[in-house]
Amino acid sequence: MSPLRPGATIGILGGGQLGRMMASAAAQLGFDVLIYSPEDDPPAGRVAAGAFQADWDDADALTEFAAACDVVTLEFENVPVASAEIIERAGKRVLPGAKSLSVSQDRLTEKTFLNAHGIPTAPFRQIDAAGDIPAALAELGGKGVLKTRREGYDGKGQAWVHDAAEADAAWQKIGGAPAILEGAIAFQCEISVLVARSLTGETTSWAPPRNEHENGILSRSTVPSGLARSVEDEARAKAMHLAEALGHVGVLALEFFVLPDGTLLANEFAPRVHNSGHWTPEACQTGQFEQHIRAVAGWPLGDTRRLFDAEMLNLIGDAGLVDPQTLGKNDILTLYGKREARPGRKMGHITRRLAPRKD
Repeated sequence: MSPLRPGATIGILGGGQLGRMMASAAAQLGFDVLIYSPEDDPPAGRVAAGAFQADWDDADALTEFAAACDVVTLEFENVPVASAEIIERAGKRVLPGAKSLSVSQDRLTEKTFLNAHGIPTAPFRQIDAAGDIPAALAELGGKGVLKTRREGYDGKGQAWVHDAAEADAAWQKIGGAPAILEGAIAFQCEISVLVARSLTGETTSWAPPRNEHENGILSRSTVPSGLARSVEDEARAKAMHLAEALGHVGVLALEFFVLPDGTLLANEFAPRVHNSGHWTPEACQTGQFEQHIRAVAGWPLGDTRRLFDAEMLNLIGDAGLVDPQTLGKNDILTLYGKREARPGRKMGHITRRLAPRKD
C-alpha cells in the first residue's frame, strides 16, 4: 500500500469518542473521514465528513462503505471479524487486521497468545459452566475473578469469587457466559504501554502511565509512573513484541499489573487507541490519535517524546457536566459530544500539564 495523500478518505468502524478524536486528528492531517456505526447520531459522526448508519452484518452497506474509503480502521475491539472481512473482500485494507481483532476479542485466546509469546499473565483457567469454578478456584489459591471471555469492559462481565460456595452466584452475575477464572494478584500498581507500529514495521511507544480505577473504570492516568526505568523499559519491550507478533498496524495498548518486586504480569490488550493514552496529544510531541492515523495512512511515525509530566482525569457520568469556570489554567478539557450523562458513562476527560519534562 502506497502512503495516502492528503485528501484521501479514511473509514472508521465505530462512532464513539475514540473515533471522534481519531477523526479530528485525521482532519488535521488533511484526510477526510467516514464513520460506520449502527448508532443514530454517533459522536464521531458529527466531526467527520460523513457517516454510514447500518448494522455490522449488513454486507451491502459495508461494501458501499469500503468503496467510499481508501483504507479502513477501527475505534473499538468488538467490531465483528466478519465485518472486517467483508470490507477486505471488497478490496480495501482494514488496519489493524483480523488477527489483532480475533485475538483480543476472546480473553482465553488473548491470554494464551500472550503467554505463548513470552508475555506472562496472572494464572487462569477456562470456565464453561458453574461446576468448573470450585476446582479451578482451588488450583488458583482460593480467590479469583470470573470474567466473560467476550465483550466485558470497564468492569462489566466480571465477578469476584472468594469461596466455592459463591460459584453459582458468580456464574449468574456474568450471565452464564463462557468465561475464565483468573487468580487474584497482589499487585503494587497498574500501568499501560501504548505502542504504535507502521506498515513498514517501524515501532514506537510512549512513557507508560500509572493507572487508577474506580468501580472498574479508569479514573486517572499519570506520567511519569514513578517506577524504575528498567520496569518501564521491560513493559515497553513486551508491548512492542506483542505488536510485532500480531502484525499489528496502528496503536495498541497493553495493560500490566506491577508486582511489588517489579515483576510484570499482562492484564489485557486493546488493538486500538486507548483511554490511558488520552494525555498524549497535550503532553507529547505526537499524540496517540495522530500516530494511529499516520500508521494506517502509511506515513512515517511521529516522535513520541514526552514534553510534560501530566495526569489525565476521566469525567464519568454527571462529572462530564463541567462548569468551564472551575477549570485550572493548566487543565485541557476534551468532551465527547455525548447527548446524555449516565452513571458509568465516559463523557470526557481533562489533561493537566504538571511540569516540563526534566530528563
